Amino acid sequence: MSHYHIKHLEEYYQVYRKSVREPENFWEEIAEEHFLWRKKWDKVLSWDFTKPEVKWFEGAQLNITENCIDRHLSTRGDKTAILFEPNDPNEPAEHITYRQLYERVNQFANVLKEQGIQRGDRVCIYVPMIPELAISILACARIGAIHSVVFAGFSSKALATRINDSECKLVVTADGSYRGAKTIDLKGIVDEALQNCPSVKSVLVVKRTNEEVHMEAGRDHWLQPLLDKAPKEGKAEIMNAEDPLFILYTSGSTGRPKGMVHTSAGYMVYTAYTFKNTFQYREHDIFWCTADIGWITGHSYIVYGPLANGATTVMFEGVPSYPDFGRFWEIVQKHKVTQFYTAPTAIRALAKQGVELVDKYDLSSLKVLGSVGEPINEEAWHWYNDTIGKGKSPIVDTWWQTETGGIMITPIPFVTPTKPTYATLPFIGVQPALMDDNGQEIKGNQVDGKLCIKFPWPSMARTIWGDHQRYKDTYFSAFENKYFTGDGALRDEVGYYRITGRVDDVIIVSGHNLGTAPIEDAINEHPAVSESAIVGFPHDVKGNALYGYVTLKDTGESRNHENLRKEINQLITDRIGPIAKLDKIQFTQGLPKTRSGKIMRRILRKIASNDTSNLGDTSTLLNPEVVQEIMDNVL
Repeated sequence: MSHYHIKHLEEYYQVYRKSVREPENFWEEIAEEHFLWRKKWDKVLSWDFTKPEVKWFEGAQLNITENCIDRHLSTRGDKTAILFEPNDPNEPAEHITYRQLYERVNQFANVLKEQGIQRGDRVCIYVPMIPELAISILACARIGAIHSVVFAGFSSKALATRINDSECKLVVTADGSYRGAKTIDLKGIVDEALQNCPSVKSVLVVKRTNEEVHMEAGRDHWLQPLLDKAPKEGKAEIMNAEDPLFILYTSGSTGRPKGMVHTSAGYMVYTAYTFKNTFQYREHDIFWCTADIGWITGHSYIVYGPLANGATTVMFEGVPSYPDFGRFWEIVQKHKVTQFYTAPTAIRALAKQGVELVDKYDLSSLKVLGSVGEPINEEAWHWYNDTIGKGKSPIVDTWWQTETGGIMITPIPFVTPTKPTYATLPFIGVQPALMDDNGQEIKGNQVDGKLCIKFPWPSMARTIWGDHQRYKDTYFSAFENKYFTGDGALRDEVGYYRITGRVDDVIIVSGHNLGTAPIEDAINEHPAVSESAIVGFPHDVKGNALYGYVTLKDTGESRNHENLRKEINQLITDRIGPIAKLDKIQFTQGLPKTRSGKIMRRILRKIASNDTSNLGDTSTLLNPEVVQEIMDNVL
């Protein structure tokens, strides 16, 4: 009997020990009992981190869409698979059943084939959060094409780079997209990108906003008429376990984005298993991850993980602030959402709005709250726990990456006792290690170091598309025989992990290593502060000094900035020590962020160091306009 659904702490420890002692036997049991295989594997795992080469379930054959759709038809054909909630609250929600999903995915797959797309071809998907986004992903997987989803907020330049890197033959897009009160001209962005994309032969366009758009003869096709003619049946292409399923680009700390390659079998097994346990999913639950499918969170926990478990997954087109900041809670009440998974950025933005917008809604359906994208700070954790969870819905503070494919360190709700700001314990099968600067593993508890993983897990990325050497250099060269995450972490007295931020966000001041996350946490405790980011800048005496960018809750000039600066530094002194005090504090209207809510510290570092000649492409930021405002007021 495999432990597919862990229900208490003792069981977690028992299963965890087994998964580490006999990883092959453990994952073989999970894979065998819970998935549909066309052919069984010859070997569960072969790996060598020096190359680096990892293969799971080698020799097995399958199609991930048969596991996400077909096998549910006899038992859950009429169950809602995807629950689509549109941007406009007055537009009705759409319930797509497993049977309807089966038909729509087949139709789309047949259209792709008709457009000449074959197994192994790359398809770029640049579509807003509407059902066609999930359906086009599954249609690619159905016929063995490799999907590369580009978040539909990226600029034409960023889009072209990604299309060219993997030489996509076809682009799926929409006429436009809705984002709150705004309409975005997606097709125009695609047209601009495609001026320099020789590999693209055709473009399929979804009608969403009904705007007038340019349609290039011979290249561009409206999607709906093609779907209407396409058969609702279709065989799934039988894939090998290690065939690429998708490429997903993640921005490197230097320049060019990295196309992370995920393969079919291991990714399927791990995302399904983590979904089941991290969210304690039960048959009639309504699961909602608010991420965009343009990010790994959406791939793994809106599409593949939930559907592999026969779940109902909510897809939301809009933003948390439209028509007002109560929108998330209105949706929770309307659909009786049971698991809610969002980012600390969103939590902090919502917490600023006061509780009236929360108290209007009935949130009693919620059983589990999740956090993803960055370590959640203490203030946000408590607000989320008390105001949204009413103290009865545990918070799973999940740590993982695009590269890991699935959740790596997390509490299991109702199983692991939670602790604010801690991701707690490694997920089953994950073997973390904290490393010191000499490349030695730090044993014991109450220690901190660089976070590595010392054994493969099924959903790890296998390479960077077209550049295996870069994959090796980025993840396997810093520490011998280990995957280096790029993050720092501390392990407390009971073995819980807390992620302390990117290691490149560690600033050495007067010989002391200072992680930025704890300093930011201290600043954010100030009642007037909404958000902060710390970077280093060159200093004659200390080597580096600390520069703080601070956004206030009330941006009016009513407060004395000099007093605020003193109070903030006093807080830091109290929490961390005078060594961590800031030399400069600039009050800003906002902080430059990526679309997934990460603060772009690279840009802030350059501004603080007075090195603004090359800030890179800022057009892909969520709020490019704040960069200029910060530069104009730099201290």
